[in-house]
Amino acid sequence: MTLQQLRFLVAVAQSGLNMTLAGAKLGATQPALSRQLKLLEEELGFDLLVRSGRAFSSITPAGERVLQHAQRLLREMQQIKEISAESRDANSGILSIGTTHTQARYVLPAVIRRFRAQYPQVEFHLHQGTVEQIAELALLDRIQLAIATGSREQFPDHILLSCYRWHRRIITPPDHPLTRISKPTLRQLADYPLITYVFSFTGPSSLHELFAAERVHPNVAITAQDSDVIKTYVRLGLGVGIVADLALEPDDVDSLASIEAAHLFPAHTTWVGFRRGALLGRYASDFLQMLAPHVTRHVLSQIRETESQDRVDALFDRQTIPVFQPPGKLQNVMGGRRNVIAAGGSLPTSGL
Repeated sequence: MTLQQLRFLVAVAQSGLNMTLAGAKLGATQPALSRQLKLLEEELGFDLLVRSGRAFSSITPAGERVLQHAQRLLREMQQIKEISAESRDANSGILSIGTTHTQARYVLPAVIRRFRAQYPQVEFHLHQGTVEQIAELALLDRIQLAIATGSREQFPDHILLSCYRWHRRIITPPDHPLTRISKPTLRQLADYPLITYVFSFTGPSSLHELFAAERVHPNVAITAQDSDVIKTYVRLGLGVGIVADLALEPDDVDSLASIEAAHLFPAHTTWVGFRRGALLGRYASDFLQMLAPHVTRHVLSQIRETESQDRVDALFDRQTIPVFQPPGKLQNVMGGRRNVIAAGGSLPTSGL
């Protein structure tokens, strides 16, 4: 049994049993892949893959167990390489992150700018996509850190740390009737076409469930994954928007009215996750603290001592998670008049 054979097995599984894709990833020919996998099966004494002609149709139950160990072994090998690289130069390396549009567009620019100033030799890769796409990248070990909101069940092999909380806000054109209501109700919102995120109408505490609890059917006109798209269609007068408050910027003041909606919708918590048992180098740990100041090296050392997400959640439940403060000044419409809300543009520390 060789590491190359295990690497071939993992590549075939990660490529959806497509030998051509697996070979392209590894720079190996299809006959070479088949031969090495066959040798591995002969040594183990059982089939790893179910064959259909020259192709593979599925992984056997025993093959699934071997695959899990092979993936774990290759991750450990990669961590050993990272230890070696960090011991030679702790200020260089690669940091790959997967996150959603809202985080990449509105939260991370300031964090990444600060990180790049401190670690100019670190190669930074930012992968943007849906939570499902981020989960797939994490499964394939293409990213070291995942940053998202909700959908925790899609990352069962990761330790997830609470970063900051945020709320939804209602956005309208400046002269919209809702701007004359201090605290709109869900029933009043339902009188207008709504423009909001795709995922906002699925899962626990979703908009659909919140409206249903009030026995109101929302008029969903447009859904999108991109906050900028939602804001654009609201400006066109196509509906009332519901967006994350962290997606509002100073430039939005002249074209959009923003109405507080914390009385309607529960707060959301954005988390950062890394694979359970993973070794985080110095620059990765520093990035975490830049993103969430309460995630200090001391906190990370406590987390490394446990493999339980429940214990990690208990650790964070005892603390106050910071509330994200968008930079600049935003307009808050209440009772028909606009009040300027100054925002600090930073995350307060929580003492964790």
